[in-house]
Amino acid sequence: MLQSIPSPPSDWASFQVWIFTIHSYAICILVGILAGTALTSRRLTRRGGQPGVAVDFAICIIVPALLFARLYHVITHPGDYWPTAGHPFWQVFAIWQGGNAIFGSEIGGAIGILIGSRWTGIRFLSFADALAPGLLVGQGIGRLGNWFNTELFGMPTTLPWGLQVPSDNPAFPAGLAPGTLFHPTFLYEMIWDFAGAIVLLLIERRVAMRWGRALGFYLIWYGIGRSVFESIRVDPTEVFLGLRVNVWAALAAVVLGIAIILWSRRRHPGAEVSVYRPGRQWVPDSQVGSRYTAADLEDRPADEAALPATSGTR
Repeated sequence: MLQSIPSPPSDWASFQVWIFTIHSYAICILVGILAGTALTSRRLTRRGGQPGVAVDFAICIIVPALLFARLYHVITHPGDYWPTAGHPFWQVFAIWQGGNAIFGSEIGGAIGILIGSRWTGIRFLSFADALAPGLLVGQGIGRLGNWFNTELFGMPTTLPWGLQVPSDNPAFPAGLAPGTLFHPTFLYEMIWDFAGAIVLLLIERRVAMRWGRALGFYLIWYGIGRSVFESIRVDPTEVFLGLRVNVWAALAAVVLGIAIILWSRRRHPGAEVSVYRPGRQWVPDSQVGSRYTAADLEDRPADEAALPATSGTR
């Protein structure tokens, strides 16, 4: 029988290593980045990319993704940061206190991919297609960090898998009785993200999802799920025309994904020949072969005299 999901003890949210405070949320994000990079690297290499080139992209992506993740969060939660709300301005930069938005990280990540594309010569869309399932896996793993922080949960529920939230949690809605269960939206999104990665990989066994089509699938899949999960969360955020800003962003992702797929089918109906732009192709180092010539035979040591003239290292 299903049981409610307990929240972790508060001391699980972080721990000390010497003078450093390690946050469990940050570990989840790091593991997600590593898993996504590993899957992307494998996919890109199988398509003709230089082994390890995904790490070059990761170097370009991480910094702008983190910066825009924080910027997006601050803009969509102005009451938590502007001095008029009674908070010191320096908290805008206090990312260790939490507050990073996935939609912001995607904007910054796209900028990082553009930079990486110019650096490596790999097409933007080719890398984005290789990244799509890894991005879903990485985001799914990262969502586990919300459980460690006991945050971003959904509305009250009587379902048996509801999340237990301590009544002294800052996000616990006022007026509700202690022991009230809440939708574990972090778990819903984890399952949705992992399922999306599996579905995409299965589709690719039958259909070549190239020229941005895998990217389009990601935007549609993630946007649909996020629009639902965002609608039932209880955390405060800005509302525009009756919908949360993040719901609008999710719907925009769906529209953009559809547009990319339609554009791709019209603009690139053929197969993707190479993940590299013309003139930037990576050529694997060929093995160097050697062969004895007639002149070499005259100078060979006696113990090699019996070797045929075509022997050598290949």
